[in-house]
Amino acid sequence: MTHAHFTGVSPQRVRELTSIETERYALANPSSRAMAAESAQHLMFGVPLHWMNDWGTPFPLQVAQARGATLVDVDGHERVDFCLGDTGAMFGHSPAAVTAALRAQAGLGLTAMLGGPDAGTVALLLTERFGMTRWQFAMTASDANRFVLRWIRAATGRPVLLVFNGCYHGTVDDVFVDLVDGRPTQRDSLLGQVQDLTRTTRVVEFNDLSALEAALAPGDVACVLAEPVMTNIGMVLPEPGFWERAIEIIHRHGSQLVMDETHTISSGPGGYARAHGLAADAVVLGKPLGGGMPCAAYGFTEALAAQAEAAKRAAPPGHSGVGTTLTANLLAMAAMRATLTHLMTPAVFDEMHRRCTRLADGLRRVIARHRLPWCVTQVGARCEFQFCASPPRNGTEATAAMDAALEHAIHLALLNRGVVITPFHNMMLVCPDTTDDDVESLLIAFDGVLGQLTD
Repeated sequence: MTHAHFTGVSPQRVRELTSIETERYALANPSSRAMAAESAQHLMFGVPLHWMNDWGTPFPLQVAQARGATLVDVDGHERVDFCLGDTGAMFGHSPAAVTAALRAQAGLGLTAMLGGPDAGTVALLLTERFGMTRWQFAMTASDANRFVLRWIRAATGRPVLLVFNGCYHGTVDDVFVDLVDGRPTQRDSLLGQVQDLTRTTRVVEFNDLSALEAALAPGDVACVLAEPVMTNIGMVLPEPGFWERAIEIIHRHGSQLVMDETHTISSGPGGYARAHGLAADAVVLGKPLGGGMPCAAYGFTEALAAQAEAAKRAAPPGHSGVGTTLTANLLAMAAMRATLTHLMTPAVFDEMHRRCTRLADGLRRVIARHRLPWCVTQVGARCEFQFCASPPRNGTEATAAMDAALEHAIHLALLNRGVVITPFHNMMLVCPDTTDDDVESLLIAFDGVLGQLTD
């Protein structure tokens, strides 16, 4: 929906800009158009993953190469990339350390369903950064979250999961329950799910300690699965003291806390929880952990790992339903070792944070110049602008601040001006290769787009 009274932008101006930018995109990208048309003969929705249609372009952009903070499309246009594969390339496209590790390992074996020299080192590096003492691996954070839920339900004997309204934990079915007019409701967009998820998934608003207490009171919640900062419905920060109180409540009711740091790893080498001294029982990491390779990890405290191992040993023999054959393959382990050793370091993060602060401050100045009632939130190397004057406190407020038509117009206009931001909302990331000039390019483009919407 588009409401000028809260975004400060006329719906008519949004429609006009979208029309102009759609035509401009179509004229500028004939090779992408041709390649997309050819692909559509054999790919559902014309793309290898249907999400790739979510950019708001009249036909999908086709990438020829991606290096550092730059994308080059098949028409030869260079674009500064602040999406970075929606965090998958948070350390830049094809980082040299990871590329070298992959090249070396490729000649020594890709997958064997066996451990190797990198596995123990990767687990040790993860322990040093995140504090969890026992680790397992997955191909994606979605899988890691699924596996963690299975382990904790088995370890505790409790069936119920608790999540926060508007959360995102990948494609885990269990989390697709929202509060609609205060009532838990299975999300309409979830395709093909025939079970009633509301029987085993409880949902409360982020930052609401009394609701959290009430939801945990029955004593049947295995775990609370949460991002330390909500990031996929726009950014929602925890209020001061929220997590400290929440952790006490969760543990008092015998539940476990799982921190999904897949996006909030932007906070530093040990994620948001480590940076803020928050003690979880389990942590999940995905996307950026392999420098762009598909891999993820999940770690448990010593006590929770012992419970999970005991549950496995007590179960009948056979397939546990946890893990996949290509999990922790030799290539992925090499990529994770290189990422942890060379990229997930304080020095790298310090520079990313400095540059993201420069970006966030610049966005605020541009927004103020155009007198728009928008805010900007930053979490380390990640920042986002939202169509509300103050940062939202929970998922309901964040949803109310969204405007799909306005987002579409801004994203497409930026793309046409050589700048890429995440298509799903207004999130931007900086990587080690992002330069001050890149940041300035985004700010100049953003200023120009807002000028067309407001002047």
